[in-house]
Amino acid sequence: METVNWGILGASHFALHHMAPAIHEASGARLSALATSDRARAAPFAAFCPDLRVHESYEALLADPAIEAVYIPLPNHLHVEWTLKALDAGKHVLTEKPIALRAAEIDALIARRDATGLHAAEAYMIVHHPQWQRARALLADGAIGTLEHADASFSYDNRADLGNIRNRPETGGGSIPDIGVYTYGCLRWATGEEPVEIAASIRREGGVDVFAQVTGRFASFSFAAMTSMRLFGRQEVVFQGSRGLMRLPAPFNAGVFGEARIEIHRPGAEMVLERWPAARQYRLQVEAFGRSLRTGAPYPWTLEDARGTQAMIDRVFAAAP
Repeated sequence: METVNWGILGASHFALHHMAPAIHEASGARLSALATSDRARAAPFAAFCPDLRVHESYEALLADPAIEAVYIPLPNHLHVEWTLKALDAGKHVLTEKPIALRAAEIDALIARRDATGLHAAEAYMIVHHPQWQRARALLADGAIGTLEHADASFSYDNRADLGNIRNRPETGGGSIPDIGVYTYGCLRWATGEEPVEIAASIRREGGVDVFAQVTGRFASFSFAAMTSMRLFGRQEVVFQGSRGLMRLPAPFNAGVFGEARIEIHRPGAEMVLERWPAARQYRLQVEAFGRSLRTGAPYPWTLEDARGTQAMIDRVFAAAP
């Protein structure tokens, strides 16, 4: 398969430690260029990618004819603007989550994707991980009987870093935009259902949500989802059925927060364990993107999928007092 030449807009910490190495190591991908006006911030990228070209502006990278695909890890409020600019420049684009701050904003991205014939997607990496693909298949196969209830929790504590973009309203901060995409989106993707009832309790500091407890119902099961930027770190998703329980103890940052694994608990203290200690979801995401470009293979997280989760986020904010 022909190699995809990638460029990255911005030298973010996340890009340096996760997506840039993933692009560099992925089969069928080459990290070719980075856009940053600060050469010092480009140095750590060049340390593992010595042939990296550094452009001093985002526009210059988008004008680079050697770049076929662009990864955008910019602050949330810039995602729609630069995704559209990348598409207009003739680049395929993978943009960090949330790709927009309102569901209606994604309509313009869908329209531009369709008009250009280019590939555009939100970087929702968990759907590329085998633990989530397996979880989805187990639910569909009735491994825990009829799904009755699901719990999804994701928290971390960044109260000491008030300058962080997640703590700033002007950059689209808050726990829901940052990690609600995981707790809500994983339930939608794993079950194929949409929420029909939503109730929410949100605590805010400095204009952003720092704790949110959301409850309600999907078409066939009830759910509870918690996100917070002010609690000790926790990640967990539990699906509870009529004949068993499925637990994912490191569902979102697999391999970083903990080992990727699925526990199936059944009556009589029976527990079946499946593990994926070596799977790297960011690399898998890059490789899936490249296959989609080169072979037309279905991509597991479309802009329409992203719009569905953002619509759920919009409803959560609307439901809060």
